[in-house]
Amino acid sequence: MNNGKEKLVVEVVAAHNLMPKDGEGSSSPFVEVEFENQRLRTQVKLRDLNPVWNEKLVFHVNDIADLPYRTIEVNAFNEKRSNTSRNFLGRARISGSSIGRQGEEMAQLYTLDKRSLFSHVRGELSLKLYLSTTEEVKQVVSGNATAGGVVSSGNSNGNSSSKKNKKLQQQQQTNGTNMVVPMGQENKVILNFCHLLELLEKKKSSIYLLYHILTCPFTCVNFQNQNHTKPVEPVPGDIKPVVITTVPGSIIPAVSGGHAVGGGGGGGGGGISLYSSGQGEFSLKETSPHLGGKDKTSSTYDLVEQMQYLYVRVVKAKDFSFFGGGGELVAEVKLGNYRGITKRVVSNHAEWDQVFAFSKDSVQSSVVEIFVKENNKDDFLGRVWFDLNEVPKRVPPDSQLAPQWYRMEDKKGDKSKGGEVMVAIWFGTQADEAFAEAWHSKAANVHFHGLCSIKSEVYLSPKLCLSNPFWNEDLMFVVAEPFEEFLLVSIEDRLAPNREEVVGRVLLPVSSLERRLNEKPATSSSDVRPTAKQLWKPHIGVLEVGVLGVTNLVPMKMKEGKGGSVDAYCVAKYGQKWVRTRTVVDSLSPKWNEQYTWEVFDPCTVITIGVFDNSRVDKNMANPVAGNRDSRIGKVRIRLSTLEIDRVYTHAYPLLMLHPSGVKKMGEIHLAVRFSRANMINMLHMYTMPLLPKMHYVQPLSVSQLDSLRHQAMNVVATRLSRSEPPLGREVVEYMLDHDSHMWSMRKSKANFFRLTNVVSWFVIMSRFLDSARNWHKPVHSALALFAFTILVLVPELIIPCALLNLAAVGLWRYRSRPRHPPHMDTRLSYAESFYPDELDEEFDSFPTSRSAEIIRVRYDRLRSVAGRIQTVVGDMATQGERFQALLSWRDPRATFLFVIFCFFAALGFYLVPIKWVVALWGLYYLRPPRFRNSLPYSVVCFLKRLPTRADSMLCNI
Repeated sequence: MNNGKEKLVVEVVAAHNLMPKDGEGSSSPFVEVEFENQRLRTQVKLRDLNPVWNEKLVFHVNDIADLPYRTIEVNAFNEKRSNTSRNFLGRARISGSSIGRQGEEMAQLYTLDKRSLFSHVRGELSLKLYLSTTEEVKQVVSGNATAGGVVSSGNSNGNSSSKKNKKLQQQQQTNGTNMVVPMGQENKVILNFCHLLELLEKKKSSIYLLYHILTCPFTCVNFQNQNHTKPVEPVPGDIKPVVITTVPGSIIPAVSGGHAVGGGGGGGGGGISLYSSGQGEFSLKETSPHLGGKDKTSSTYDLVEQMQYLYVRVVKAKDFSFFGGGGELVAEVKLGNYRGITKRVVSNHAEWDQVFAFSKDSVQSSVVEIFVKENNKDDFLGRVWFDLNEVPKRVPPDSQLAPQWYRMEDKKGDKSKGGEVMVAIWFGTQADEAFAEAWHSKAANVHFHGLCSIKSEVYLSPKLCLSNPFWNEDLMFVVAEPFEEFLLVSIEDRLAPNREEVVGRVLLPVSSLERRLNEKPATSSSDVRPTAKQLWKPHIGVLEVGVLGVTNLVPMKMKEGKGGSVDAYCVAKYGQKWVRTRTVVDSLSPKWNEQYTWEVFDPCTVITIGVFDNSRVDKNMANPVAGNRDSRIGKVRIRLSTLEIDRVYTHAYPLLMLHPSGVKKMGEIHLAVRFSRANMINMLHMYTMPLLPKMHYVQPLSVSQLDSLRHQAMNVVATRLSRSEPPLGREVVEYMLDHDSHMWSMRKSKANFFRLTNVVSWFVIMSRFLDSARNWHKPVHSALALFAFTILVLVPELIIPCALLNLAAVGLWRYRSRPRHPPHMDTRLSYAESFYPDELDEEFDSFPTSRSAEIIRVRYDRLRSVAGRIQTVVGDMATQGERFQALLSWRDPRATFLFVIFCFFAALGFYLVPIKWVVALWGLYYLRPPRFRNSLPYSVVCFLKRLPTRADSMLCNI
């Protein structure tokens, strides 16, 4: 029971893109939360489809231990001003198992669901749920609450406060201005444009933001006719809301820690900026699970937590007789409310040999009972029971317990007529050999046809080879072992543009084709190892991954009577080996604790781990039109070269998914990863070896061939794995192999551009340092630079050693600040924190497009604008190159004459004067103090800018 100190806090942060229900294109929403017959509600936000509440609703908790089995129901309504009725805007059901403690809370996005088939619902709700000991419980309302106010204790003038808020909101709509909503405050201050500028000028951290507003028309805030735009100003010490939206205007970049983290880009449509508590929500978290390795006697599975199970193996039965002679028998294993039933067998050969696994956490009884029944009858023919306190415990690698015969009693308790059953019963862990094939108690509600889809399995993708018939052209095909297919070659005579006549055909068995194993193998797998065994080399290490579980999953589907639910399983892929964990049914925090091992042949490779929702478990799905496609929850990629040798990494990786409404955190996957080496010398030697076999460099493939072969290989692997048992769906293979990564995306283009600017930033820093030394901004630094330059010119043998020693020193210095954790999905690097709805809609659009002509026109105009800038940059680069070509082209005879004469005199001068003195004089001239320098450009630069280019010969449309 609860001691009365801990309370459940539901903080209603905001809502986004609600359905208009007032008949005027808007709504006046409020949120009502119900928990254990307690009902509280927020204030009403008049005419606002993107409201921001930031209100805390506090509830009593009767029993903390019972909280994971409770459900919090959150409903959004629209208040009608004409009467006291209300319209339904959507609801969300949240399991109590996803509620954390105070200080660990994070805002989560919940998609609003329908109440019935005919409900018109859209939008999302942002909530924080946590347990607190400091909050006070407000007055609980039973039944329907009075519309339009927040019910709380100790507030007698609630109606007047509500009227003031309504009047303030109506004043906002009349003025047509934006509002700055401080976090954690209910008062709202209406700011006009001048007030906003004054606010920004007071904060030095917002200088970039002010500059961005004044200089970028596409990202400037529209301060007129923007009733839905409500930027939030974060208050120090408070956690910012997850999603603040603007529709249909543009956005102000988010400011975090004094630096802008968002930005505009492109026109057409407003933007959405994701505000989070720094990078805490999407960051990597180090965990400390109780791994099996801490208990050396428990199991050899040392990268996962030990899960205790009660195993019951029912082998066979004998000496059963019943009325009517022969029939079918079944055995039933019962433990509390869980029942497992074997397959049906004939009575004269009653042999099942099935294993039942009951999780020790869900044991609700002190005895386990085994019944033998006639099929389709409730009465049992025999019964035997076991006391769980007397069940032995098995620890691998001990041998399996031998089953024994037990005399069963009939309905009257007589053991002389009950027959016998052969049973083995023991306590074990998931390391037991019977775990994989056992029937699990948590899958009791899964229908018969869905049982095969929840088992864990290991897949091997087929070995892919290249078939290369040539007709003075390279035609390559992906072929999978075993080579049982035929290559059909037909020669056709084209009689007309759409008419061909077959001249002849030939069928060539693929197995009879020459295999060039010594030079060119098949295409390489994801671990860049050749397909042909003749080219294989010994492995250099072993990769071990313990898949512990997932926490705080977002519900993926609705089940009747259960609310939001997830049937999650995990898929890991490295090289040709694919592994799939078992499916944990109806759990928002599934635990697998399964460990897998891969041999590593190259350390510079990546393992991909994805989480999916199993759609084949429940045959009565809420959306059967989906075609039984498993939903994506998220994935993680870990590069092996970033891992330290023999270190166990235990982290919680965020599962991030990009949706048309923005990036969402779907949960956190807990992994334990260890990379062990076999031979350090071989591993270091791999860094000097080519990535692909020799023939890939002797006869390289073209870009078009690579794209075609990649698509063919993905189809072959998807087809093979979909025919396995349990099948691995095509949607899973496509998601794990990033099949659509080549599609155009404005967001990814921006991200790659900023990656490129980050790479060249080192050269920018060096140029700034040289410019600072040249202008003598810091005389001491400039004097030291001049002295070092003089020494290196006089003793040129020191240049290369000094440069290498400098690089080594920098590397040793940065060793202290080396990354301690493996990399993970970075939302800021992916440019997913600030985006425009139209850009994401374009990214999720099909190919070819399915959007309207007007939207395509806007996107085409935007693409023309971007392409025009690129065209200008390319033209400028071509212009500079043509000027250098014009030095010897005699297009400008006077310029070429001057250059030729200069070359003659320069050759004579360099012959007479040593090169190091020339460089020394040039350095002294370049680093001379500003008082001896002219502000005009150099004569060489002026000469080059006067040279002719071919830009004058290009046609222009104006």
